[in-house]
Amino acid sequence: MPGMSDRGVAIVIDRKNPLIREVTSLPPLVKLQLVDYLLESLDMPDTEIEKLWAEESSRRWNGYKAGEIGSPLYWQGR
Repeated sequence: MPGMSDRGVAIVIDRKNPLIREVTSLPPLVKLQLVDYLLESLDMPDTEIEKLWAEESSRRWNGYKAGEIGSPLYWQGR
């Protein structure tokens, strides 16, 4: 929802802030590039989550190789 944080708290942008005024006056293409850069900067891997997924995938692979876990049929994955 626009104007809301991920915790449901309203986010209010101070439109008098010099940085906000400068950014909103940029040409559309430059704003788009800035948004792209900002979104990319937020996409940082979480090492704890990466570690947990590595452990889970290893567990699944080992279970599959040992015949303890089957693979889903093609139509089940669609």
